[in-house]
Amino acid sequence: MATQKTLPTDESVIAFINSVEDENKRKDGFALAEIMRDASGFEPKMWGPSIIGYGSYHYKYASGHEGEAPLAGFSPRKQKISFYVMLSPEKREELLPKLGKHKAAKGCIYINKLSDVDTEVVKEMVKESIRYVQELYPSSS
Repeated sequence: MATQKTLPTDESVIAFINSVEDENKRKDGFALAEIMRDASGFEPKMWGPSIIGYGSYHYKYASGHEGEAPLAGFSPRKQKISFYVMLSPEKREELLPKLGKHKAAKGCIYINKLSDVDTEVVKEMVKESIRYVQELYPSSS
């Protein structure tokens, strides 16, 4: 079985955000780190070299694959800011239209800049992601 690549590290979240080249993405990164910390109740932690995660959970699929992942997270990438949240289909359908300008894939939501979205909806998505993941994986923290 493949070894999990994205694991929590002891790298500095502040140093990582400071390393983001684009000044606006850097500012958005610091703002999002605070928004997501407040919404989640968890301190930010680096997961791998580029994901800022909040809390964690242990998952195990029917295939036997298992690992650790953040309950919610984001990454200020070069092209777009990626949000990592897990929403129930109902909450996804309810919240995505309220978010603002974004693109959504199955596991990620992409935005160009923080001013394109409603930060209250971001907070709600973070809280909902944590609630939903903890429901699916009750031993998460």
